[in-house]
Amino acid sequence: MFQLDIFDTKPSSEVIKIRNGEYIYIPNFLSKIASDSYYQTFLDEIDWQQEELNMYGKILPFPRLTAWHGDADKPYTYSGSTFEPNPWSPELLALKSKIETKSKVQFNSVLLNLYRDGTDSVSWHADDEKELGKNPEIASVNFGATRKFQLRHNETKEKHELLLTHGSLLIMKGALQHYWQHQVPKTKKKVRQRVNLTFRVVT
Repeated sequence: MFQLDIFDTKPSSEVIKIRNGEYIYIPNFLSKIASDSYYQTFLDEIDWQQEELNMYGKILPFPRLTAWHGDADKPYTYSGSTFEPNPWSPELLALKSKIETKSKVQFNSVLLNLYRDGTDSVSWHADDEKELGKNPEIASVNFGATRKFQLRHNETKEKHELLLTHGSLLIMKGALQHYWQHQVPKTKKKVRQRVNLTFRVVT
């Protein structure tokens, strides 16, 4: 059984309320030792795929690699593609359990993203697909390179920016997905690979 003591000493879990939404950000949710271990395990053992999307009639590769894991009966559709879940690994289940303890939400799926360098990114979007429920709660844990995470309000264009660091946890809550979009922009800086996992509830 995979077990790691992943908590640093008493990480903060204050809810940050913003216009039409809220989030929790815990920079040191995981210890460095545990974060290093998860990072290397996911790099080595996940079956990373280069998926494609149809944009204005053109087939384009995603600017990152992805993998979908979760309960066997929970496929997920986004960007015009449907993904059948791979089974949970011991490491994914251990990490899911720790995040559920903090979030008080029982997740049944996780989307993994591998950003190979600064040119890999994810553009403005919201995780508001119908199968994620009325007010989706998304728990995002990060390993490897620190990357900017930006939020932008749909109407006011107000922006918030966070630096998602190695071992950090971001939980997006409430109505945030309905009023805000988010992105991880490209960077010209030389950065190492980044592994990001976003845990979700697919209904």
